Parts: sequence; structure tokens; C-alpha cells
Amino acid sequence: LAAWLFGLGQRAAMRDGARGRVRTLRAAALGLVLGVISLLPGLEHRAAAEQSPGSGMATTATTTPFTEARLASLRASGQPVFIDMTAAWCITCLVNERVALSAPSVRAAFDAAHVAVLRGDWTNRDAALGAFLQAHGRDGVPLYVFYPPHGEAQILPQILTPGIVLDALKG
Repeated sequence: LAAWLFGLGQRAAMRDGARGRVRTLRAAALGLVLGVISLLPGLEHRAAAEQSPGSGMATTATTTPFTEARLASLRASGQPVFIDMTAAWCITCLVNERVALSAPSVRAAFDAAHVAVLRGDWTNRDAALGAFLQAHGRDGVPLYVFYPPHGEAQILPQILTPGIVLDALKG
């Protein structure tokens, strides 16, 4: 936006030499850039707070890192498992976590059904996670898979709502 405003000022200067308008547009562009720069420390602080314990689903007691061995062990014991394949750069994943996976109703349902939540972080494109994604017909994230206690895996849509997750838990 700042570059566009600056460009408008240049065009006005070339077209009609309007110095007042040029200064106004350049000042607006500079103000916009400075305003955005002033917000950066707050965003960094907010990102750090979201990574800290107590925020989101990443740190709940039932969420553990995904491994094939852990999945096999939970499946063998008959425990329901929810797989959350995500990445820090995945906007859809972040929205799904806030809107659906962190919803109190979903968290309560996971707890009530003793669902083990396994999270695979594909931020750095781990080969083992990539193989799991490909085995489920995906080349990237998000991927959400629910394994009922004794049944076949159910792949959930890439865009979640609390209702979609709760319906999957009901079977």
C-alpha cells in the first residue's frame, strides 16, 4: 500500500507537477511504513506468547508429537486417536486450530472420549511426516485423521468447524 501511495505521488508529480499532493502522498506512504514497523515488536511478543504453555492445543496434556510407533501403540490399545498434521506457516492450519480444535466443546469432547491427539509439525518438511501425508493422499498440510477405537481411519476436510470434529467423534 505504501509503494502504491508513493507511486501515485510520482505519477502526480510527472503529470501536473502538483508538489503539495506529491508531499501528501509521500508523507502518507512514509507514515504507513513507520506504522507497520512500530507494530512489529508487538507481533513478535504475541507470537512468543502463543508458543508458550497454556496457549492453544499445542500444549494440552493430551497432545503429543506424532510418530508412527506412537500411533500404532495407541491403535493397538483401542484408544481413539486424532492426528493433526500442521505447520507454522500454514494459514489454514492456524485458523482451524483457533476456530475448531481449540473450541471448548471440542476439547471437552476429546477429554470425555479419551482421545489421544497426535500433532505432526511439518514446518521443516520432515520426511517421516511427508510419508504419512502421502500415504493419505496429501502432498501437504493440513491433514486431519480420526481413528475411532475400533474402526477405519476417517480423513476430515482441510477446513474444520467444531461440528465437523464433533461429528467425527460420534462416528
